[in-house]
Amino acid sequence: MKGVMIVGTTSHAGKSFLTTALCRLFSRQGFRVCPFKGQNMALNAYVTDSGGEIGYAQAVQAWAAKVSPTVDMNPILLKPQGNMTSQVIIKGAAVGVTTASDYYRDYFDRGWQTITASLDTLGAIYDVIVCEGAGSPAEINLKHRDLTNMRVAKYLNAPTILVVDIDRGGAFAHVVGTLALLDPEEVRLIKGIVINKFRGQKSLLDSGITWLEEYTGIPVIGILPWTDIPLPAEDSLSLFDQPGRKRSAELEVSVLRLPRIANFTDFDPLGAEASVKVKYVGLEESLGYPDAVIIPGSKTSIGDLGALYSSGMAERLRDYHASGGVIFGICGGYQMLGESISDPDGLEGEDRELKGLGLLPIHTVITADKVTGRRELMADYPEKGLPVEGYEIHNGKSTLGNTIDHHFLFNSDPTLGIVHKSFATWGCYLHGLFDNGAWRRGWLNCLRDRRGLPPLPTAIGNYAGQREIMLDAMADLVDSHLDLKPIVSGWQ
Repeated sequence: MKGVMIVGTTSHAGKSFLTTALCRLFSRQGFRVCPFKGQNMALNAYVTDSGGEIGYAQAVQAWAAKVSPTVDMNPILLKPQGNMTSQVIIKGAAVGVTTASDYYRDYFDRGWQTITASLDTLGAIYDVIVCEGAGSPAEINLKHRDLTNMRVAKYLNAPTILVVDIDRGGAFAHVVGTLALLDPEEVRLIKGIVINKFRGQKSLLDSGITWLEEYTGIPVIGILPWTDIPLPAEDSLSLFDQPGRKRSAELEVSVLRLPRIANFTDFDPLGAEASVKVKYVGLEESLGYPDAVIIPGSKTSIGDLGALYSSGMAERLRDYHASGGVIFGICGGYQMLGESISDPDGLEGEDRELKGLGLLPIHTVITADKVTGRRELMADYPEKGLPVEGYEIHNGKSTLGNTIDHHFLFNSDPTLGIVHKSFATWGCYLHGLFDNGAWRRGWLNCLRDRRGLPPLPTAIGNYAGQREIMLDAMADLVDSHLDLKPIVSGWQ
């Protein structure tokens, strides 16, 4: 099988960006290509057609490759859930909860067997596998148990690209230091260096590039400029670096930055709306009076509900709602809006039951059985007959109380979500809901009506179309600044 490995000198160097772009570039060249990340730690997840969970970034990379995401593209997903533990997802299914030290004791051998089996499966289907590493391959304290970086490159004998973020400073030292800490057989696999996020006049970098190539003996195959092309983030650290205010924004939607926020990629389509500004708000911050507040998904709903109370945000939310504000809860946020959340088996932590915000008539019990699956159905609200696709990922079953003042979002399945008749309180279990263009516009028109703004047209495509434009733009950018000859020269 043909493989390409992408590793970085640090986290956020640009591995995901380059992997995504290469998937689209190789697809354009006629290869059957797929992405691969052996082990990912992320709370942004996607559900494949088979009902298995993978990292959302690998789903985006699969779409860049123009193939359907599968669990083999991310065979191990770790989902941090507090108390120094993570839920372990193997081949799409939750298999346990572990600490970092216990994980490598209990799952290392099983994990490597799973990774190699997935690589073999993909190799029998695809011409090229574009593999993404994690963090840095030179973490010497972790290297003996690193399942994701050079161990994969060596298994595939894959030409490897080392990516460095020059914007943060110290790029040359990062490259040289990383290479110094790799084993000789690993260094031999590094066929090219990519300098990412460069701003300024390229000629000022030329002498440094010459020195780096002479010192390392490895060519610099690309200098990628800084770009604001959006790419779904893998972790919540990116939420602290938010884009500036849109001058054309008519609506402001605030998303609570929960301690264990999950699947915040749900709101990328809202951010892509020219008339909408999406703002992430910390629990200690002032809420203000946006047009809507979204309580997003959470890895530990009962724990993050407790954080709403301890921070004072719960009281601020109730005041906002009482003064006419709109609140929307997605998945864990939906559970928090209810009357109570109970965790009788202590699956999420020490708290066994907590009173909800009391804004929706539901009661939730956290259960060991995890609900995952894709859904396609017709919505009844905010407009009847709008097609919706999405997916469920949640522990816990919610039962409905007195819904006389509420509508079911989907009459064909009342368990998925409800809305108050005033359209001021919404709750839904579906991730990917805002990806649906007509539904998203219908919901935004409810907000616009409150402001006396004219409605937006709802006869639009889904966010997938905008994502395709983004993926093509990424590939065009990389194609114009990257020389892949040293990488593909050994392919037969």
